[in-house]
Amino acid sequence: MFESAELGHRLSKAEYDEIEPELRTRLLNAQFELLDQKGFATVILINGIDGAGRGETVNLLNEWMDPRHIEVHAFDQPTLEECQRPFLWRFWRALPPKGKIGILFGNWYSEPIGERALGRIKKARLDQRLSELNRFEAMLAAEGVLLVKFWFHLSRAGQKKRLKALEANPDTRWRVREADWLFYEEYERYREVAEHVLRRTSTGIAPWVIVDGSDPNYRAVQVGQTLLDSVQRKLEALGKGYRPRVTAPLLPTHVDQRNLLNALVLNQPMDKKTYERQLEKLQGRLALAVRSEAFARRSLVLVFEGMDAAGKGGAIRRVTQALDTRQYAVIPIAAPSDEERAQPYLWRFWRRIPREGKVAIFDRSWYGRVLVERVEGYCSEADWMRAYAEINDFEDQLVSAGAIVLKFWLSVSSEEQLQRFKAREAEAFKRYKITAEDWRNREKWPAYEPAVCDMIDRTSTENAGWVLVEADNKYFARVKILTSLVDMLESAIRK
Repeated sequence: MFESAELGHRLSKAEYDEIEPELRTRLLNAQFELLDQKGFATVILINGIDGAGRGETVNLLNEWMDPRHIEVHAFDQPTLEECQRPFLWRFWRALPPKGKIGILFGNWYSEPIGERALGRIKKARLDQRLSELNRFEAMLAAEGVLLVKFWFHLSRAGQKKRLKALEANPDTRWRVREADWLFYEEYERYREVAEHVLRRTSTGIAPWVIVDGSDPNYRAVQVGQTLLDSVQRKLEALGKGYRPRVTAPLLPTHVDQRNLLNALVLNQPMDKKTYERQLEKLQGRLALAVRSEAFARRSLVLVFEGMDAAGKGGAIRRVTQALDTRQYAVIPIAAPSDEERAQPYLWRFWRRIPREGKVAIFDRSWYGRVLVERVEGYCSEADWMRAYAEINDFEDQLVSAGAIVLKFWLSVSSEEQLQRFKAREAEAFKRYKITAEDWRNREKWPAYEPAVCDMIDRTSTENAGWVLVEADNKYFARVKILTSLVDMLESAIRK
């Protein structure tokens, strides 16, 4: 895989001086067109052999283009805060918005390559990580992100020559660390692992570009020209209104019209006295569980979805009454802001992931893509169809990092919803809870019902299951939610 990059490509100073002015001008023009259109973000991954000129090339790109619109992130060992969240969390936070260019050093490939080269993980685990990264990059590409992946390469002899040359120059010897020579001693092992990684992750939507790092002139022109071609091609496709063609099989329908929602018996019996007795016990168990030493090493993510006026707010309040206010955050989800629309869909949810010992309660959530966006036509069929797998991946990463994820769907009958709507309009302190959109959504319930059933079927997993809550009786609904939460939480922290 690295054969062409070891041929010793060269550009003379005269050749470079002839190419460089036009190349940097065209790059700058493409950057400003990208900034003006704001049609997509560009993410440049910088990886490769130590001494192959990665830093110099990034500095040159900042010199050639407007650095105010380039975000450079260098990732070292993760901080304590980063260690308490899924592996990809810190990279999500570094994604540039539409119109900007992000350059990521030490990105999501550095750790898997290093861990495998040092023998800390087995090949099967590496391949599992690479499959996860392929799905992550496919999701970014489907969201419109342009991924340009550079691997800067040197032969072993070339690396030795480069390190010695840097050490010999008083102005550059600071760049050579003891770790660079240790890496040189393990060169063949790193090369073997890197070759495997690049082969497994060079895909049609995000191929690797291998750069010969032995000559700075050739290296700069290859990187600059590759970036220019990639951006221009994407801008041209955007101008033509091109979208990748994606076909998906129709979701199944049930001939007998029976489904997960209409099979529920929504009016479950429970009187106030029983409710209050159960509530006190359950809140006490919840308080003890989240204050336990075992929970200090976990986090809790609760998702509340449901029909309008189904009682999500009341249920959330009964949960938070048992929690220390410093320990939880209730996160209401509404229409995305301009900042959030400039990022991939899941970006705004990744930002709110809790660290260890904390609780995040989402009042509506990432499921908006397969519910309101699907029904209202705010995204294409291809977008909401792929969202099921992307959401499952997201929740799997939360669980793998130690989070406990529990999702509630609250359902009420049409008659009960109507009664609650009218009660809200009649009470002055409840009027803020009812809007014209609520009445409009009520008329659209026949379109929402199959979307909800599809969502539950496709995203209720062994790691993050849905709890369907019969909510005509608010007392019953709150007790069922707390019982499910406490049982799962106690079971998880005992493991």
